[in-house]
Amino acid sequence: MISFLVALVILLVGFLTYGKLVEKVFGPDDRKTPAIEINDGVDCVPMKTWKAVLIQLLNIAGTGPIFGALMGACFGPVVFLWIVFGSILGGAVHDYMSGMISERHKGSSIAELSGIYLGKPALYIMRVFSVILLLLCGTVFVTSPAALISKLTPSFLGNTFWIIVILAYYIAATLLPIDKVIGKLYPIFGVILIVMALGIAGAMLFLPQYQIPEIVLADLHPDNLPIWPFMFVTVACGAISGFHATQSPMMAKCITSEKVGRKVFYGAMIIESVIALVWAAAGVAFYGGTQMLSQAIGDLGQSGTVYEISKQMLGSVGGVLAIIGVVVCPITSGDTAFRSARLILAEWTKLDQKKIGNRLLITIPLLAVGAVLTQLDFNVLWRYFSWSNQTLAMISLWVATSYLVKHKDKWIVSLITALPASFMSAVSVTYIIMAPEGLKQSASIGYPIGISVAVVLFVVYIILANVKSKKKESAK
Repeated sequence: MISFLVALVILLVGFLTYGKLVEKVFGPDDRKTPAIEINDGVDCVPMKTWKAVLIQLLNIAGTGPIFGALMGACFGPVVFLWIVFGSILGGAVHDYMSGMISERHKGSSIAELSGIYLGKPALYIMRVFSVILLLLCGTVFVTSPAALISKLTPSFLGNTFWIIVILAYYIAATLLPIDKVIGKLYPIFGVILIVMALGIAGAMLFLPQYQIPEIVLADLHPDNLPIWPFMFVTVACGAISGFHATQSPMMAKCITSEKVGRKVFYGAMIIESVIALVWAAAGVAFYGGTQMLSQAIGDLGQSGTVYEISKQMLGSVGGVLAIIGVVVCPITSGDTAFRSARLILAEWTKLDQKKIGNRLLITIPLLAVGAVLTQLDFNVLWRYFSWSNQTLAMISLWVATSYLVKHKDKWIVSLITALPASFMSAVSVTYIIMAPEGLKQSASIGYPIGISVAVVLFVVYIILANVKSKKKESAK
């Protein structure tokens, strides 16, 4: 229990200290934001800060900090360390920079920012890569809530019926102005997600039958999956997630001042990590160890496991919260995934999104592809989503590094993004070499290659940063 409480405190301290350092490095000012300067009534709409924080939380969270944390907890309480330090030093930095750099480019997507700061080839690669990721994410967040709803409703309705219902909702949420559905419903669901986590945390802390284990630096996964790189990819949204780089531009279009960016982007990620920490602890505390937790996930699925934990810990209220959490939360990330894909394709095709016809022209084919993907196995989709998710995080951090090198007098400040970018490079490369859905190679091959790629990228960064720094000095 002590490890859990200390981890919570470190997350809070990280927001108050490292978050301020990151903010200082970026340097927010009083320039007009897209919400004020553009204000198109569809995507660029001014929002109050508290509402933007809760919407950002729902955009980036879904069931990610619940499902990912539970699967990550199968490695044991060592997962606490990754959730805490991965978030403070990586995930929250990633989200803040993605959001703020987008805000300075009129709410541009991560694909467009990649083209600006990493070159034209990166632009075309990221357009395709990010749309594929968003399709995978949107599809994952159709199938998981549909599966649970179908279990709780009459059998004649079935899974397919609920998939159609959710996709129909996605059409509305993707098309309508952001303040009409998302702006009204998401703050409510954000509060529900937080209350659900607080309830689970309270049950663990005050009910004697639940014991939260202390951190041990050991791999306790029952299937002997190595911590590196599998745990770092499995947890995903609870620590760092490239999906967030596709979501942050939505709130970058809605904040009314750059100076609230730390609360909206860095803060929402810290809240998500608190939720992930709670669920990781709940998994091992409720089932008494990683073996039983892993078995429960295998037998009940992620949604069923969440429902069982919530129902037993919080009674009938917990059951209701669990249903809302594992139904509503993924849906609220799925619809924004498709919305983000629409915006990226709109940038690509130059179709004006003020016109409903242009929005339909992009939205309908997107959701049609999503409907086809729902027929694939959920676990396969999740694995590919997880890897592409962390790869996008790596690229987004290199984009942020390039931005800081270009715009700051001292290139050394860009280490706050270059170091996590290098780390995530090693994670992504190692995973795809070793994973069953990748090249299926051994650790003796994956580890050296993954680390070597990260080292090479870091050395290239140092060289290029020094060259740009000298050019700046000579230009003065």
